[in-house]
Amino acid sequence: QVQLVESGGGLVQPGGSLRLSCSGSGIIFNDYTMGWYRQSRGKQRELVALIAPTNSGESTNYADSLKGRFTISRDNARNRNMVYLQMNSLKPEDTAVYYCNAHYYSTAGRRDYWGQGTQVTVSS
Repeated sequence: QVQLVESGGGLVQPGGSLRLSCSGSGIIFNDYTMGWYRQSRGKQRELVALIAPTNSGESTNYADSLKGRFTISRDNARNRNMVYLQMNSLKPEDTAVYYCNAHYYSTAGRRDYWGQGTQVTVSS
């Protein structure tokens, strides 16, 4: 059974930082591109950041509006199966539920797995 479990969300003041973590199990972690998405109230889920598998060079991709403030990383060593999102200089508009995602492409198309999400609230 595939499980992605996020942690690290919470309430933070504008300008503050948070580090989200996602622990994965039930998949060969390094076969998957890992990502963070977010969904604000009344809006569609949007991409935050992606990181390729380690054997693909761990290349990263960010939403344009978040470049320079958010950093995605992954740790596949010793079966730790973790992916992180470091968020700095947080703004009220970063308030959202943040979801961990694992996906890969095959001849059958894209296969996605999602975590349950963790709430991030940026407010004074």
